[in-house]
Amino acid sequence: MKELTKAEEQIMQELWTLEKAFVNDILDKLPEPKPAYNTVSTIVRILERKGFVGHQAYGKSHQYFPLVSKKEYSKHLFKNLAGNYFSNSVKQMFSFFSHEKKLSLQELEDLKSLIEKEIAHKTSNQ
Repeated sequence: MKELTKAEEQIMQELWTLEKAFVNDILDKLPEPKPAYNTVSTIVRILERKGFVGHQAYGKSHQYFPLVSKKEYSKHLFKNLAGNYFSNSVKQMFSFFSHEKKLSLQELEDLKSLIEKEIAHKTSNQ
C-alpha cells in the first residue's frame, strides 16, 4: 500500500467521515482557506488511481467512496512507523512518545490500565 501525501490524507480523512461524497461535499468539509474545486477533484482522481477511492457515476457527476478503510491505512502507517524508526519495537516507540509528548500521570495510568487488560486477555487465552 502506498503512503498518502498530506493533501491526499486530508481528502481521505473527510471521505472516511462522509463515507460517500461528491467533490463539493468534500470541499465543504475542508477548513479555510479552501482549495479550488479542481484541486480537490484532481486529488480524488489520484486517490482513485492509487486504489484508495472508488466511484459511482451519476451522469457526468461522480460520487466517491473509500476502498481502503481508515483502520487499514492506520495499521499500514503504524507498521511503517514502527519498522522504519523504532526497529519494530513497540517498547522503543512507546518510550519515545511518552518522553516527547510528556504524557500526564492520568494518560500514563490509562495506558497502564489498557496494558493490564491486554495481559489479562492474553493470559486467559493460553
